[in-house]
Amino acid sequence: MAAYLFDTSALSEVLRPQPDDQYVAWLSRLPREEQFTSTVVVGELFCGAMRSRASAKWLRRVEEEILPAVTALPFDLECAREYGRVRAELMDAGTPIGDADAMIAATALRHGLEVVTANVRHFRAVAGLSLRPVGASGPGR
Repeated sequence: MAAYLFDTSALSEVLRPQPDDQYVAWLSRLPREEQFTSTVVVGELFCGAMRSRASAKWLRRVEEEILPAVTALPFDLECAREYGRVRAELMDAGTPIGDADAMIAATALRHGLEVVTANVRHFRAVAGLSLRPVGASGPGR
């Protein structure tokens, strides 16, 4: 059974006024028990909502539409250890990525999950990380 960790861009896609139809169809076929995210992603979603001019609306959508649909995995000590390894390898290779992306990647690696993202280039350099793009070549295509 495949299971997926949705990053911020993948979860945000479903909140768009016109989300990608094929992506939404793929999600609707995906069993709930295969859908995960990271508490790091949840923090990014809350930050975006709180910075919006319509923060109450976006907070409500995150709480009522996103959070019930996925299991949020904590960024725990084992994820922190994996993050340290990933970040050090990327820095040594001269290909660092942002801290949040490295934390999301570490969570996916720790739990053996494929990252669903619209930002494949952010994660491409992480060794051993499986990616599923959202968009023209993404799920449902």
